[in-house]
Amino acid sequence: MTDILDWTGADLERLNIESSASKAETVARRLIQETGNGDLPFLTMPYLNELKTQLGDLRGRLQSYDHMLLLGIGGSALGARALQKAFFPQQDMPGHEGPWLWIADNVDPSTLDGYLDRLPPEKTVVVTVSKSGGTIETVGQYFIVRDWMRTVLGDRWKENMLFVTGESGFLRDESEAHGITTLPVPENLGGRYSVLSAVGMIPALFLGLDVDALLEGAREVAAPLTDPELDAVTLGKHESFRLACWGKSLMDAGFAELIFFAYIPLWADFGDWFAQLWAESLGKNGKGSQPIPAVGVTDQHSVNQMFLDGPRNKACLFLTCPELPDGPRFPDELPAKFDYVQGKPFGELIRAEGLGTMMALQKNGVPLVEIRMEQDAPRQAGKMIALLGAATILTGWLMDINPLDQPAVELGKRLAKARLGADGLEPEKKDLDAFLSAGREIREF
Repeated sequence: MTDILDWTGADLERLNIESSASKAETVARRLIQETGNGDLPFLTMPYLNELKTQLGDLRGRLQSYDHMLLLGIGGSALGARALQKAFFPQQDMPGHEGPWLWIADNVDPSTLDGYLDRLPPEKTVVVTVSKSGGTIETVGQYFIVRDWMRTVLGDRWKENMLFVTGESGFLRDESEAHGITTLPVPENLGGRYSVLSAVGMIPALFLGLDVDALLEGAREVAAPLTDPELDAVTLGKHESFRLACWGKSLMDAGFAELIFFAYIPLWADFGDWFAQLWAESLGKNGKGSQPIPAVGVTDQHSVNQMFLDGPRNKACLFLTCPELPDGPRFPDELPAKFDYVQGKPFGELIRAEGLGTMMALQKNGVPLVEIRMEQDAPRQAGKMIALLGAATILTGWLMDINPLDQPAVELGKRLAKARLGADGLEPEKKDLDAFLSAGREIREF
């Protein structure tokens, strides 16, 4: 078996997918132009050889630490967490003795205090990830962790630091001032598309994951899209373009929500990674569809009622792997009402539950494409990352929006900085004054 998309339940006959598919020639020309200009490093990966060299140089150094504390938010953290949960689950098991990856991806004083109270500084490498070098949530944590390291390690603090950042900004200046090892976030590579760069590969390397397989899987999927001879026929056969046409036609037909239902339990955190990718890329100008991460079988007992019997505005990407481990077997002696599982491997349960849920969704009018992985291995994860990233970019183009920016997000950041007293930002400060001085309707409960 190979990795496949099963379109049987996609409801193509109900959707006007041909309207988008007819744009294959235009999209192919745009791909040739933008990949040629270096505008899509997520697909071309021009940094790959240099990254492999840098990772090779870091390998021995990283192995000298027991802990990695990753400071990052959004795309700087979601991919790393998904990879850890998928391929290093032993960290979350009883009796694990290292290495450990800790991710500080929120403004949470209690969690940060906990890390600083319990982590041994001399055995901890701190990786600060911010492409701009000025993300206050991340850089703010860096300031605190830097002082913690200085207090314990003295002048050796910078030996326990790594930066992943762009070519300019505060972190780049800080690296030059203190001689801190720094790996780049390539130009034109946004955070949500960056997991296959140093952003995600440094944590993966620290945990001993097969980084080469991840990258090779991604290249296998992306390579046809970066061919300078790409034509409409080849693009039309590529599953990322087919997914993009499906996604655009779903939105046109009023399907405002897209479920990412993971029936590979250890891959559940890829749902959060996909949610940022899809939402931040496509939620613009009143357009887009809301991604909803869901985990099988857990969410059969929570939100699946809404999926099956709520508003008919949902479609589904359904992630499976028939070759998951069997696990222990059910005992031969069971109460009669449970005799249907006697002697069967425990893994048969999730396979049966997945099939039942997939059929139920389709019977209840939910258009569904199954992403069926040959195995739950790093190469397959790299292929899925590239497939969904490419599909997101192409969906944005079909929607006539830019899938690589996130303009609306910046307003909240400016208002937060204004609240903290940052220089400038006079319009935001006026808005804050008006908001905070307005009358409020407040009631106890």
